[in-house]
Amino acid sequence: MTASTTNPPSPPLVLVFAASDPSSGAGIQADLLTLASLGCHPLTALTAVTVQDTVGVQSVHPLAAELVEQQARTILEDMPVVAFKIGVLGSVENVLAVAEIVSDYPEIPLILDPVLASGRGDDLSSEEIISAIREMLLPQTTLLTPNAPEARRLAESDEDESEPAIDICAQRLIDMGAQYVLITGTHENTPQVINTLYGPDGVVRRDEWERLPGSYHGSGCTLASAIAGCIAGGASVEDAVRDAQDYTWQALKNGFRAGMGQFIPDRFFWARSTDDAAEETTPENQPDTNE
Repeated sequence: MTASTTNPPSPPLVLVFAASDPSSGAGIQADLLTLASLGCHPLTALTAVTVQDTVGVQSVHPLAAELVEQQARTILEDMPVVAFKIGVLGSVENVLAVAEIVSDYPEIPLILDPVLASGRGDDLSSEEIISAIREMLLPQTTLLTPNAPEARRLAESDEDESEPAIDICAQRLIDMGAQYVLITGTHENTPQVINTLYGPDGVVRRDEWERLPGSYHGSGCTLASAIAGCIAGGASVEDAVRDAQDYTWQALKNGFRAGMGQFIPDRFFWARSTDDAAEETTPENQPDTNE
């Protein structure tokens, strides 16, 4: 058989800016696993090295902004990136560097996961970093994916006399420049997890999911990367949010406890499914509610 000289088409290329997690539960490793599982080819610009496990984060060591920029620009000059995904940046300097890089590519969708704390509550972003994200990245963001505490922290105002409602937080974040905001309800005290996508005209869709019993390391990274992967594959923001939630719920449902802390989502659950599990569908109490 004669080998073909035709170059096969490239899978969608997604450039990720994020920190390393040696447990591969969260961080850039989680992004890589998720994007590869969804048929994308992930590209990376490492922003920080963390010392952490499934229990918590011990320390964060940001890389120099010049090195982050060199990684990204080298890739961008070589490959046709179709989506950006941003996670932990580690320093104000890195926020500014990434903001400058993505500003040169306004046509590329940008998914921003504002990871402000670990699952245990370890602080990952200072007030200075949060301020820089608000001013430099939100105006360039296609979709912001905070959980409820992150949304409140990003949207807080000195004039607030009490904790603002989630709908108000979403509107403030859109007013800051984000085109869409998906606020997840995993941290809220509700029987089911309620995730709400907001756009310029208010609520775009609201989805309810069965609340799983475990605590998961990297669920937010998985969801944001899955959305980036779906958008890279050609889906609209609304369709990408719907499909990525389904993928993430299945990854969490099939999660495993590798260490002494949180469960790790199984991003390749579909490759390890038994015949019986393969016949399962999404949960019955997962309404596809559009508002």
